Amino acid sequence: MFTGIVTDIGHVLELEQRGDLRARIGTGYDVGGIDIGASIACDGVCLTVVALGRDPQNWFDVEISAETVGATNVGGWAVGKRLNLERALKVGDELGGHIVSGHVDGVARVIAVTDQGDSTRVTFRAPPELAKFIAPKGSVALNGTSLTVNEVDGRDFGINFIPHTKTATTWGDVAVGDLINLEIDTMARYVARLRDYG
Repeated sequence: MFTGIVTDIGHVLELEQRGDLRARIGTGYDVGGIDIGASIACDGVCLTVVALGRDPQNWFDVEISAETVGATNVGGWAVGKRLNLERALKVGDELGGHIVSGHVDGVARVIAVTDQGDSTRVTFRAPPELAKFIAPKGSVALNGTSLTVNEVDGRDFGINFIPHTKTATTWGDVAVGDLINLEIDTMARYVARLRDYG
């Protein structure tokens, strides 16, 4: 489990297609404190650490199945791509965002980016099957970042990014056309299930 509070911006150092896709991710984390088998959310995708190293910088390797590549924006990763990183939640950690599983539900597309003062308003288009789970003032995780929805219009929804979020995450790089990993709020999923079968 995660909180959607990004704690490092990593970047892709290497990509290798074996049976699965293997990615080496450079990080600011102390790899001495990461265990093999640990979960790290990489742009919101919960991935398992399979190797660690310190040369030429701290890095960890993950293996990514074809299913995960097909269900997320991982297929568009390239060497140098910056990634929002978050280590798994530990008992006693502050829950500053919302409960995030790291299981991406689908991919949204950025359809508009507008500066508003020092903040940036970004409009996303959700896949049709996920739009019903997104509500004004509700939570979503986008590329692993816990965010509050401002408004919803059909499949489109808007998020306001304050300057801190733009510098502490990769959201300062956002552009129209970007494909974004979307995880809906678990509570919204259960409310919909109760409505349908209650």
